[in-house]
Amino acid sequence: MHKQELKVAACQLLTSKDVLTSTEKVLQQIEKCAEMQIQIAAFPEGCLFGYCCETKYWEQISPQVFKEAEAKIAAAARKYNMAIVVGSAHHDGENWHNDLAIFDQQGSLKYRYGKTFLAGEKWCTNNQGKLPIVKLADANCCFIICHDVRYPELVKLPAAMGAQICFFCSCESGLLSEYKLSAYRAMPISRATENGIYLVMANTPANPDDIKALGSSHGNSKIIHPNGNVIMEAGFFGDEIVSTTIDLSHAKGSQAKRTYEENTILRKWFQEGCEFVEVV
Repeated sequence: MHKQELKVAACQLLTSKDVLTSTEKVLQQIEKCAEMQIQIAAFPEGCLFGYCCETKYWEQISPQVFKEAEAKIAAAARKYNMAIVVGSAHHDGENWHNDLAIFDQQGSLKYRYGKTFLAGEKWCTNNQGKLPIVKLADANCCFIICHDVRYPELVKLPAAMGAQICFFCSCESGLLSEYKLSAYRAMPISRATENGIYLVMANTPANPDDIKALGSSHGNSKIIHPNGNVIMEAGFFGDEIVSTTIDLSHAKGSQAKRTYEENTILRKWFQEGCEFVEVV
């Protein structure tokens, strides 16, 4: 079996609602990733705005602020020949979207994936588009944001259509929501192993200075093998880059493809669902 190696990173990063300061922190981690020869780097949900959900914040902030931040990230992607997936936001003229800005190694914005299943956010609207498969560094990638992980079809449909890596960008509940932590660990592992693809999870860490701080989470950013084993994982606290070299020849998507191909009661229903997948 011919190896298809790729170096990926989950960038665990605590940011704030100050977009300029948050962007500088992202750029610093991108520079570190470049030193590590990372080919695809992923950052948490809402990374550019500290996952601030205050209504007043979104009534006052200009979409131009995010355009300028993303331009800097695009330039870094181009400079370091690195694909970058970062939690951002954009305004479509009517509504705000909590999304991922997905840049290829040339610094082009290949796609915006908007969060499909919101977790009670009042400031944005949910994704009404298709589920993308975006080629980054010669890998077919799909994407989910935080609460999306609870809906397996968002990964299974792209996996059946050829996705090899799922980038899961999140800012989940904090450490005080202890009753959620076992599920938070189980779900990304399940999304990898039930489909037979890699999963790269970039989550926001806990804030050591204020365990109750909004815009913080529980860390544990990780990279998961298609067999369900966690290859690398971060702790609860601290800005950290979790990286490894993966072998895409292991990401066959076998389980998802069986649902599409085998003559079972699910096949027709599942094949119709796969029409919601868009290959970019």
